[in-house]
Amino acid sequence: MVYKFRLISDEVDDFLREIQLDSEASFYDFHEAILNCTGYKDDQMTSFFICDDDWEKKTEITLEDMGYGSSEEDTYIMKETHLDELLEDEKQRLIYVFDPMAERVFFIELSEIITGKDLKEAVVTRKEGKAPLQIIDFDEQLNTNQAMDLGENFYGDEEYDVDDFDMDGFEVNEGSPYEDNRY
Repeated sequence: MVYKFRLISDEVDDFLREIQLDSEASFYDFHEAILNCTGYKDDQMTSFFICDDDWEKKTEITLEDMGYGSSEEDTYIMKETHLDELLEDEKQRLIYVFDPMAERVFFIELSEIITGKDLKEAVVTRKEGKAPLQIIDFDEQLNTNQAMDLGENFYGDEEYDVDDFDMDGFEVNEGSPYEDNRY
């Protein structure tokens, strides 16, 4: 069987990749296919997450065994876990974390299962748009944000005067609200 995956990014509107892999390929094979079609380096501690229909993370498949899972939870490692072990249905959703420091991800859907066909290696069948940067340079981001005007009027109306604030209608109690057992 062949699994056809569709990858999108919430950072770049026109980014789209479609990758086909054999269902018996490992998550590591999928990881390498993503790196190859985006031009990313293999120097980040990436992870896949199997998700529910609302993109809530359920099962993590890590690049390396980090040894932080409890003994009651199954630990899945990319090189040791085949796609067909955890993926069975079309429309299954996954998240691929490619920048773990900033929690940046690709949203993935198993868009089609093709029966009666096998693949020896991953094939990129559709490539649109430029991939987002692999990692964010936090120093550069801070320098960019410092250029913003964060003066005294940043949070509100520059005509605001604290003396114009009407205290009528606001109940202000002295002391703790728990003193009289009112709550």
